[in-house]
Amino acid sequence: MVSRHPASVLAIVRRYEAAGFRAWPAAAVHYDGTWVVRLTAGHPAKRLNSVNPLDPGDIQHIADRIGRASRRFDAYGRPLTFRISPLSGPDLSRHLDSEGWSSFDESLVMRLPLADAQLAPAMDQIPLKDISRFIGASLKVSGSDVSLRPGLSEIIGAIQPEAGLFALEEGNEPLATLICVHDGDLAGLFEVATDKAARNKGHGRNLILSALKWARLRGAREAWLQVEAGNAPALALYRSLGFEEVYRYHYRRPAGA
Repeated sequence: MVSRHPASVLAIVRRYEAAGFRAWPAAAVHYDGTWVVRLTAGHPAKRLNSVNPLDPGDIQHIADRIGRASRRFDAYGRPLTFRISPLSGPDLSRHLDSEGWSSFDESLVMRLPLADAQLAPAMDQIPLKDISRFIGASLKVSGSDVSLRPGLSEIIGAIQPEAGLFALEEGNEPLATLICVHDGDLAGLFEVATDKAARNKGHGRNLILSALKWARLRGAREAWLQVEAGNAPALALYRSLGFEEVYRYHYRRPAGA
């Protein structure tokens, strides 16, 4: 058995996976067959530092290829991490199971046809042009360490599709931030965050709707995002906006890593 998913489902997954790679680019990308090895020295995010298998049938010499990937991760000082989507296939998962690899951090990929979104009341908002200002706001509302500033700046600067940097502010205080990447008929939402002291007041919802309105005016027909399965408040928000699950992925690391 190569895959438990029909070809039509895998084609949809491939579309979102490719959009995700374009929208959130790693600093270094290597290919081993159809495994995409993504590494980023300046940012520790798992999606920027992971092996991403893209074909359920590409299962030759798994142990040797894991060894090659491990050496690349060691060179970057990153823990060897596989990102397992429906494109990885059951054979690879069985191999990792047999080697005692752990599974963690399941996430959902969700979509929303923009024709179904209630965007008319959304505030018209122009994205920030000042990347430095946006990054400062993003780090503050997400509670992230300021040491991530150079890495985040590098990632945003490398995004090839049009990226809208959105921040909702009250005076000089940022309340919520997000990045909306307009890529053809897709609008991807990334780094969605609301300041801890300003949550449950609708700021995140309002900013998302403004960003999607911006993207739809530029020709986007569908919004999509990735959210951790354990983030109940975010899932509730996205579902209330009409987002529906497309597929899930999770991460795996060797035993003891």
